[in-house]
Amino acid sequence: MSETNHQYSENYDKLIELREEVYNCKACSLATTRTKVVFGNGNPDADLMIIGEGPGANEDTSGIPFVGRAGKLLTECLEECNISRKHVFIANVVKCRACIINKTTNKNRPPTDEEINLCTPWLEKQIEIIKPLVVLSLGAPSARFMLNRKDIAMTKERGIFYKSRFSDNVIPSLHPSYILRNMYKDGDGGKSLLIKDIKSAISKVSELKGQVTENSEIITPNEVQMNIQTESKIDENKTDTNLKNDPTFGF
Repeated sequence: MSETNHQYSENYDKLIELREEVYNCKACSLATTRTKVVFGNGNPDADLMIIGEGPGANEDTSGIPFVGRAGKLLTECLEECNISRKHVFIANVVKCRACIINKTTNKNRPPTDEEINLCTPWLEKQIEIIKPLVVLSLGAPSARFMLNRKDIAMTKERGIFYKSRFSDNVIPSLHPSYILRNMYKDGDGGKSLLIKDIKSAISKVSELKGQVTENSEIITPNEVQMNIQTESKIDENKTDTNLKNDPTFGF
């Protein structure tokens, strides 16, 4: 959400260096079953950071956080608030998919406490580098970690700002997957609540930057964008073209 007049960011370089360390991480058994590390992507100087629990099957295949149906829903909610994924940095508590290995299909499972404890130092370093003004935590597992609490009641405590050791402004909200599961039960399943919480996060950023206004579009992305999504080598020709035509470039 920070705006600069150049195409260079120290945070970009720091995150790229950190990404290489994460790609080589074998601290837990998830390293043996992952397809790709899902490091995170978005604006390296983002004022708003969005943090989920961990990658699912689509993320494990693509190396990008929040893709598939849940990712599409998140993107829609951001656009409803007049911002896009280019304005924020998106990451997860754990960087590799936790799943139950079967002969035919692998089923997602919650990461264990040990896996979370071994992986979260990477997230802590990301937060330290980016220094977001506001953190939007999606889902109870993310909120529990960000707030260091075990008793999060998401339906009652979402949309409220809390202080934590990571940020003075952490706002829990509903996870897109939860919303999708509940759409058939109750109207929009909570999509309107997620949109409301994103708008609250944007307003808080504006307030903290002394930019209180009704126009949320004042929060614009840094011209430097990182789309650190796969472990493939850089295509220099493609990167050069992207830099000329679009502030987002991929690796």
